[in-house]
Amino acid sequence: MSASAPRRGTVTGIYIGPAGMVETATAVAGRGLEGDRYFSGEGFFFRDGKLGQDLTLIEAEALEALANETGLVLTPLDARRNLVTRGIRLNELVGKRFSVGGVECYGRRLCPPCAHLQQLTEPGVLRGLLHRGGLRADIIGGGAIALGAEISEL
Repeated sequence: MSASAPRRGTVTGIYIGPAGMVETATAVAGRGLEGDRYFSGEGFFFRDGKLGQDLTLIEAEALEALANETGLVLTPLDARRNLVTRGIRLNELVGKRFSVGGVECYGRRLCPPCAHLQQLTEPGVLRGLLHRGGLRADIIGGGAIALGAEISEL
């Protein structure tokens, strides 16, 4: 990464399944967001010890592009990701450390749309979010995440 081009963005939504949208969340290293289905081991794809299941993120811009290009409106809650971001390209954080507010994370892998997501929403979502389904991350150092928190590559 060039020093002249820092990667920065903002948290515009925090979602904890099944609670829905919240203003703040507590991130726990190696576990996820307190109250989330993956934190409690009940997520659809949860597997004990699996890397990259602590935190999921998606770009608000990806949801907007899906609506503009296909007419499919997928709300941030329907997207089933923990954090909605704006202003940062999440695909570029794979294999990198980054912070969300004071929480340190590691971008483990992309979070492509899956057949399960499409079954819960509508046909076309899978194809419409291809290559922009978000990011799966590990939480390395826990803490609080609030709406408006800055996201930056470390």
